[in-house]
Amino acid sequence: MPNLLLKPTGTRGKVHEVTPESAGWGYVGFTLYRLEPGDVAEEATGDEEVILVLVEGKARIEAAGQNWGEMGDRMDVFEKTPPHCLYVPNGSQWKAVATTACTLGVCKAPGKGNHPARRLGPEGITLTPRGKGTNTRHVNNIAMEALDVADSLLVTEVFTPAGNWSSYPSHRHDEDDFPNMTYLEETYYMRLNPGQGFGIQRVYTEDGSLDETMTVKNHDVTLVPKGHHPCGAPYGYEMYYLNVMAGPLRKWRFMNDPDHDWIAQRDA
Repeated sequence: MPNLLLKPTGTRGKVHEVTPESAGWGYVGFTLYRLEPGDVAEEATGDEEVILVLVEGKARIEAAGQNWGEMGDRMDVFEKTPPHCLYVPNGSQWKAVATTACTLGVCKAPGKGNHPARRLGPEGITLTPRGKGTNTRHVNNIAMEALDVADSLLVTEVFTPAGNWSSYPSHRHDEDDFPNMTYLEETYYMRLNPGQGFGIQRVYTEDGSLDETMTVKNHDVTLVPKGHHPCGAPYGYEMYYLNVMAGPLRKWRFMNDPDHDWIAQRDA
């Protein structure tokens, strides 16, 4: 099992690069760039489709043979406004030139060439509450299954208020058993506000063969190869994460941990 907690390699340029090979799985990739004005990030998509997420800041984007102009509006992720994103199919190239300080998430999964390049958001993305009480969090659905814009990728943002839990009650999506469950690998890109804060994420299986509890800090990435994966934000620090999921079927079906399913039943 690879290390599930990944620290950024620096503060400028490409600071994270998760590949199926490095993660020991088959579908999800994630790259993070932290750019200063004038910095350039560019990649060929190869056999993967990509969703570029302007986490914060602005950049001029060229992709799939088109000039998409300057994208981005949210200068601080915790403004919680809808993100500017761009879908880029496999067999393409993309290039981003930062026009301000910019954090760019590159979400990746196998592409089949069924979808053209297109903007995703800010139009059509609405910050939506989920959960109750201290399980309340707020979601920006960028490319979930209701939106037929990708072959494999499922991408969403979640804001968790200070003192609250998220990805909870504990749930898993690690079996290819549709419609009961879908196999989806998952990454979390974490941010904390204020930035010196921390959060907690646990990844565990019901049989105890995997049980890791991690302290996550600003710009960390966590891997969820299997099992349940709740996370929490301590008092004083709100948490953001960008989720990337993919598997053999582009649908999100999960099962709660039987020990904690009563919470979901109570709150339904």
